[in-house]
Formats: sequence, structure tokens, C-alpha cells
Amino acid sequence: MTLPLYAYELISDSQGLLVALGLGFGFGWFLERAGFGSSCRLCAQFYLYDMTVLKVMFTAIITAMTGLWAFSAAGLLDLSMVYLTPTSIGAQVLGGLLLGAGFIIGGYCPGTSVTAAASGSGDGAVFIGGFMAGLLIYAILFPGLENWANATSLGELTLPQVFGIPYGAMVLAVLVMAGLMFAGAEWSERKFAHLRPGSRR
Repeated sequence: MTLPLYAYELISDSQGLLVALGLGFGFGWFLERAGFGSSCRLCAQFYLYDMTVLKVMFTAIITAMTGLWAFSAAGLLDLSMVYLTPTSIGAQVLGGLLLGAGFIIGGYCPGTSVTAAASGSGDGAVFIGGFMAGLLIYAILFPGLENWANATSLGELTLPQVFGIPYGAMVLAVLVMAGLMFAGAEWSERKFAHLRPGSRR
């Protein structure tokens, strides 16, 4: 059997939606267990005394990257059939800046706001309303923005393609980078521990 199942039509549309639903619930559960339903925990990242967000997200990235590479190397996964969002430099840089500003101001990203709302948080629900309104506004304005959004499109692009190195070498490089980031996060948490609410200065 070759993955991905949906791309090779080994599962139906309805089965694919059920799989997506299960994965979504699982992802949300892990986010909540990691404390990502709390805007205080998330904002602590910007004060450098609690780097849980960096640790959890880097762990997710390296787990997914290593798993995809291992499955591909074993002949179980056809990476060419895995959908990638096309790279559009201008639109994605602007979108990233807007998302980052919203994260800092509101304390959530779209995924963590859903986690917060599911945990009973009112501010998470308000945040969901905000990004849904943003999506609606963008959908209305998109016909006039489409040419601009596509002006810097580079198609489906991966880091191994950009740097001209094998996929396995890129996985190793990211693992090394993650290790350095984890070490830096531990140092940061010790260095700025005095900023933690309730700590003695």
C-alpha cells in the first residue's frame, strides 16, 4: 500500500473526512494538554520565560518531517503526491505579519483559539469570530487582490529544492537546528524566570 491514501483514491471522500476529523480532534487534544488553550501560556513565549510553544511546535515539525522522510525512503509514501500550498512570497509575508500581530494582540493563533473555545474560553470564541470575519473580508476582496497575490508565486517549493540538497540532509539539518533551539529555549527560561508571574525577583 502506498501513501497518501486519499491521493491514490484508496479511501473515499467521506472516509477521508472522517480521518481528518479524527486527526483534528487528536491535534486539538494535544494542544490543550500542552497548555495551548491558555492565552497567558501562549503570550509567555514573547516574554521568554516559558518556551513551551517553541518546544511543542518544533517537536511536531521534526516528527512530521522525519516520519515523511522515513516513509518515503522505505517506499511507503509517494512525496510527489503530497499536497503543498504554493509559495507566494508577497502574500505569505503579509499574511504572516498579520497573523503574528493578531497572535501578540489577542494571545491566540487560529488553531489555539479553537482549542481555547473548546475548553470553554470566551476570549477564544471571540477570537474565532474575529478570524472568521477576516476570512470573509478576504474572500470578498480576493477578486481584486488575486493578481497581486499571485504576482510572486513560485509554485510548490520545498527547502531541499531551494538549497539543492537531498531530503535526508535537510531533515538532519533541521534536527540539529531543533536541538540548538531547544537548548536556547532552556537557557531563556532560566534567564528570564524572574518575569514569571508569582516569581520572586
